[in-house]
Amino acid sequence: MELHGRVAVVTGGAVRLGRALSLMLGEAGARVAVHYDRSRDAAERTATDIRAGGSDAVTVQADLSHPVTAAETIVATVTQSLGRIDILINNAAIFEPGSLQGTTPDNWDRHQQINLQAPVFLCRRVAEQIPSDGVGAIINIVDWRALRPQPGHLAYTLSKAGLVCLTKILAQELAPRIRVNAIAPGAMLPAPNDDGERFAQMAGVIPLQRTGEPGDIAAAARYLLENDFVTGEVLHVTGGQELTIAAVSPELPARPRAND
Repeated sequence: MELHGRVAVVTGGAVRLGRALSLMLGEAGARVAVHYDRSRDAAERTATDIRAGGSDAVTVQADLSHPVTAAETIVATVTQSLGRIDILINNAAIFEPGSLQGTTPDNWDRHQQINLQAPVFLCRRVAEQIPSDGVGAIINIVDWRALRPQPGHLAYTLSKAGLVCLTKILAQELAPRIRVNAIAPGAMLPAPNDDGERFAQMAGVIPLQRTGEPGDIAAAARYLLENDFVTGEVLHVTGGQELTIAAVSPELPARPRAND
């Protein structure tokens, strides 16, 4: 797929990995819709940076904890502003701790709504508006823990495992018109309340002996978008972290949100 002139939606596209993905698309010449929930100022900054680079950009607000309504809002707003949607990157997610005993119904529901249900209904609405003679691409940002589960984040891990399954189902169901792939990031950024020390220590359990950067995810996304013979794949961008027995993740605050 040639990215220049395409219209792309990035959920949680204002900050962290989402910002890197949005900027990559803009640099490639795509017209970008930066989705946010509460991070309006950050979304506007990201859109402004994209426009400064010569590409069109808009922002769109939607609360993904209401999946169907959010999908309708995002697709309606973007198609009205930019005419259509060719590319969807489901990046927004929450990551909250919870064992079997510690997982509350609210914790469970929020993870399934934001991390899984919102991508499902967004995929459906985006696919519906791509014409029968058109092409599109979807990338789901998952997690290496979805394929190598570890205790401690039950609802989160199951939601990401579901997103992997969704990727493989839709790669078949939407082919050949729409390709669907996933990226499983490793250690890319410290938690917002982390001084960086523990995050830096993670390099010791990663085979490549370093942590990654948001640009690594953006580069992986560009590859998956531009290669027209790849679909149904889960591309690990982890430095080999998921291969190690001692694979660990940084401690995160109780309610980090990438739905912003």
